[in-house]
Amino acid sequence: MPDGVEVVDAPVSIAKAPDPAAAARSTRDASIVRAATAVADGQADAFVAGGSTGTALAAGLFNIKRARGIHRPALALPLPIPGMPVTLLDVGANVEVRAEHLVQFAYMGSALHQVVYEIPRPRVALLSNGEEPSRGTTEVVEAHARLLEASGLDFVGNIEGHALVEGAADVVVADGFSGNVALKVLEGTSQRTLVEVQQIARRSVRARVGNFLLKPSLYDFHAEIDPEQQGGAYLLGLRRLGVMPHGRFTREGVARAILLAAQATEGDVVGRTREALEAAGALRSAPVAAPAPPAADAAASVPGSS
Repeated sequence: MPDGVEVVDAPVSIAKAPDPAAAARSTRDASIVRAATAVADGQADAFVAGGSTGTALAAGLFNIKRARGIHRPALALPLPIPGMPVTLLDVGANVEVRAEHLVQFAYMGSALHQVVYEIPRPRVALLSNGEEPSRGTTEVVEAHARLLEASGLDFVGNIEGHALVEGAADVVVADGFSGNVALKVLEGTSQRTLVEVQQIARRSVRARVGNFLLKPSLYDFHAEIDPEQQGGAYLLGLRRLGVMPHGRFTREGVARAILLAAQATEGDVVGRTREALEAAGALRSAPVAAPAPPAADAAASVPGSS
């Protein structure tokens, strides 16, 4: 066994459980629950989960728990775009969101992008169906207005889907439904492009010769758009960090996810996010406790008292 590696027995899988929340609550020996528990207990600094996103999210929420002041966790994914890395969030944790959730996602994504790509002030945008401030859902319009007034962010406004690959922003914020659809379209397009290039390179002698000459450059291009090189999605908004590689990743993709989890932990993405949200006043306020009733009223409310 390599130094620093400990194997923990986790004989149960809940990756295909029909109710991820119920399974995460009731199955303490499941691998994802054991991993989340280890992080919650301080035995590990982050977890990497390549199974079901739903069960990983549930295990993280129940065991590691949300960071104080965070409305919702979010899944953030660096998009495989050559030469212009873009962090997209949320890509699936929250189908429906409120404006304050989108504002927090903006700070989460900005902090992550700073650490992963060493960009001091990433440009942040909202994904919408138009660039005008009035375009988009009610939540997007309200979030746009709030982000214009937000401190500590370089907010550049709304962008449309095509601008995801045009370098218009470094961080793009969306609800989990829109973000997931955009992600799957981009992934499918990139993979199909690779398949087509490979088929064209075999069609004739000239194409095969050209493929031989271009092979080093094509290899670099493949690495840039390969989702495995991105390592997976970051689960942000918990007290500790999680990284979720895709279930179809090979060992290279899983290894990359582990390295990214270590990088983001060393860069203190969780702490940076909290500092930025706190400075901007964007953390959720604690609920105000209801005042205790006067003694006479309290006694009168108890059955049988006089």
